[in-house]
Amino acid sequence: MIEVAYAKPEEQVIVELVSTPNMTVHEAIEQSGIMERFPEIDLAVNKVGIFSKAVKLDSLLSAGDRVEIYRPLLADPKEARRQRAATS
Repeated sequence: MIEVAYAKPEEQVIVELVSTPNMTVHEAIEQSGIMERFPEIDLAVNKVGIFSKAVKLDSLLSAGDRVEIYRPLLADPKEARRQRAATS
């Protein structure tokens, strides 16, 4: 069993799948149906990972893995820290 996860600020979805031998991250995402539910996902833009570690779409999965699809950052983290420091 593997999971495919995607989260938006207002919604989090985790889809469970039965893994097959040599299943890739890309295949799991396609089989999960998550891209149909969230058409804004673009695998050419969105990074993916397994348990918070960035991986490529052709990475092989192991039983128990959780594939995570990351949204693009809205703000540069360094700039956000500077702005918070300037206002405090």
